Amino acid sequence: MTEVSDILMSVLSTIRVPRPGDRVHKDECAFSFASPESDGGLYVCMNSFLGFGSKYVDRHNAKTGQRAYLHITRTRKTQKEDDSNSGSGDPPKKKPTRLAIGIEGGFDVEQEQYEEEFKVVLLPERLDVTTEGLASMPDVVKERVSLSIAGLQAADSVSHALQVQQWDGEVRQESRHAAELKQLDNGVKIPPSGWRCEVCDLQENLWMNLTDGKVMCGRRYFDGTGGNNHALQYYQQTGYPLAVKLGTITPDGADVYSYDEDDMVLDSKLPEHLSHFGIDMMTMEKTERTMTELEIAVNQRVGEWEVIQESGTTLRPLWGPGLTGMKNLGNSCYLNSVMQVLFTIPDFQTKYVSNIDKIFGEAPSDPTQDFKTQVAKLGYGLLSGEYSKPAPDPGDDPNASTESRGDQIGIAPRMFKALVGRGHPEFSTNRQQDAQEFLLHFINMVERNCRSGMNPSEAFRFLVEEKIVCQQSQKAKYTQRVDYIVQLPVPMDQATNMEELQEAERRREEVEASGAPPPSAVRARIPFVACLAALSEPETLTDFWSSAVQAKTTATKTTRFASFPDHLVIQIKKFTFGLDWVPKKLDVSIDVPDTLDLSALRAMGQQPGEELLPEVAPPPLMTPDVEVKAPVLDDSTVSQLCEMGFPLEACRKAVYYTGNTGIDAAMNWVMGHMDDPDFSAPLVMPGSSSAPGTTPTESIPEEHLATIVSMGFSRDQATRALRATNNVLERAVDWIFSHLDDLESMDVSEGGRSEGGSEASREPPPGPRVRDGSGKYELFAFISHMGTSTMCGHYVCHIKKDQQWVIINDQKVCASEKPPKDLGYLYFYRRVVE
Repeated sequence: MTEVSDILMSVLSTIRVPRPGDRVHKDECAFSFASPESDGGLYVCMNSFLGFGSKYVDRHNAKTGQRAYLHITRTRKTQKEDDSNSGSGDPPKKKPTRLAIGIEGGFDVEQEQYEEEFKVVLLPERLDVTTEGLASMPDVVKERVSLSIAGLQAADSVSHALQVQQWDGEVRQESRHAAELKQLDNGVKIPPSGWRCEVCDLQENLWMNLTDGKVMCGRRYFDGTGGNNHALQYYQQTGYPLAVKLGTITPDGADVYSYDEDDMVLDSKLPEHLSHFGIDMMTMEKTERTMTELEIAVNQRVGEWEVIQESGTTLRPLWGPGLTGMKNLGNSCYLNSVMQVLFTIPDFQTKYVSNIDKIFGEAPSDPTQDFKTQVAKLGYGLLSGEYSKPAPDPGDDPNASTESRGDQIGIAPRMFKALVGRGHPEFSTNRQQDAQEFLLHFINMVERNCRSGMNPSEAFRFLVEEKIVCQQSQKAKYTQRVDYIVQLPVPMDQATNMEELQEAERRREEVEASGAPPPSAVRARIPFVACLAALSEPETLTDFWSSAVQAKTTATKTTRFASFPDHLVIQIKKFTFGLDWVPKKLDVSIDVPDTLDLSALRAMGQQPGEELLPEVAPPPLMTPDVEVKAPVLDDSTVSQLCEMGFPLEACRKAVYYTGNTGIDAAMNWVMGHMDDPDFSAPLVMPGSSSAPGTTPTESIPEEHLATIVSMGFSRDQATRALRATNNVLERAVDWIFSHLDDLESMDVSEGGRSEGGSEASREPPPGPRVRDGSGKYELFAFISHMGTSTMCGHYVCHIKKDQQWVIINDQKVCASEKPPKDLGYLYFYRRVVE
């Protein structure tokens, strides 16, 4: 004990007590997915508060010299203890009754399901400091160590703070319609039971309109259950805003929904409003689950196999290397699906997993904030097989096995998700996201962090050639751009079952008119070749300024592949906007092939005898007798467009080129020019000296320049980024990372100044590095989406491993019996080696 006391005394100055704002990692190892529940537990450094599994704690000790670690082990209580807390005197654990987290009645954060043990361990000797031993040490040692232990025990871990915050999904506001709601004196009286939808005779999920007493069924859910939307349709016809869910009325209240406010609301005059139709709240009893109870039930069974496409098939669980599931952290299935696919690609395996020892050895002092470290950790977790084991069964039967369901221990990518989402307005939240947008976001992060050395995103990178031919002069213009994903349009007019679709629409209209239940939906069948044809067919440009004729005329634009990537990603553009600008999803089946030959779509470049359009800039949009000045843009219109998510420079162009004529004209311009190569490029207006290569009229803050230069960019590159974003530092950083290829072609020296010498003496700037080869591919993975929008629903992925299709649905990994290749959203092809 003297030896332990002496060591603690010698390292006492390095033992810290956590303070507010300190990041405490006591749930997950910085280099692996080891946790306090893992074999060997978790070691938390009592200086940096970083967590390490038993495999990596010695590495940290050797690298930093830190010797004192708090060892945390966590064991799951037996089911009997969970249910009754026998012997503890505590009441039985309650089921959630409130749609909330971290408050009374809400979902438990699970600490109570485990028993934790804490002790201090001194490395490298692995000496344990017991509670009894600590009590006999000098007061100064005992006090400092005890305070540190207590602080670490009380501190919220970083992952806990990010993942589970106090949230109440039941907080409802008083409806603005409640106080002055007008109720019709139509003599309608509602009986206490026996309700039916007045349109389709449905007897459940019924809502009574509080204006006229009409009883109609509720909304249809994405999986086909629920009602038939008749209550919603009635509001759309009448504008009567409030409805109460029959069967939820009790003396304490009821579920009231405001269609106008699109939310569950409070109605302080509900007893009066119900009494108008003969309903006495004090005598009513609950006969249906409230909306909160329905949502809680959904949250308790998230991930059930029945909600995915292969629900009618008995699926065989798979285990082993490359077959590791990922826990859903709350709408993180988009991230899980994308990363599962990416780590089947050799480039990502080589970059991050094969080099994992080197990456970990070079990791900074806080590896939780290092991109390469966290990606390598995730890749190893997915490929090693260490976590591909059956999960402990959480069900009521302690003897039941999870192996038959495919549940795995899996990995929980909390650190990874927090890191890649940090600072992003969408990916930093727990909301559902678009898998395609996340894929591009992650590729962008890979590009940022691989400016030297191997870059695995090159596996997807390809060049697109756009050829524009002026129809008046027949002269052509060629441009190239870099892309990573092929967006395939869905030509609905090419459906092979058009007659069936038209008949279904006719029946639907008849049924709606008669009030009967709607018929089963008919899915449009679109040939894949029709989608390819829509991609490759020439596009007519009706407002093209031709430098050959010095006027606006008609032109055609053709898009082709200037190079073919090693791995081709195809996005089916299922998500579109209706006439009312409401996002909707196209319900289509596309016969996506297992093999693909795009050789016919290779760009041919300038043809013999073909003349090019002169490189002449269009004239300023001003009359000759007016002094050329930069026009004033309507800031309100620019702001409205930016709020819709469009780039600032594109919004400024839209307002400029439509002459400040309003939001509608500007929106039409945006929609018509979204595919322009320079869509997001800075707007250069007459009278402005901010053209590329000149000094902007406004000064650039020196501190902003210094910040960007400190990130490894030159002064000229930083200046260009700030000039393109009106000197807004945050936007300039985003801009500079999204224009790396343009910036790398700038001829600048290490000091940031242009090198001397004439133009003729300089080498042409290098273009973006792309791989090229055959245009023949084979399908090896696809990601599917279920739901009505990318902002809701669920993602799963199918991956072909060793000639067998595997379905991965978060933590469940099984052999796929009927891979729904016709219903995918993102398709991944690899080049066929001839």
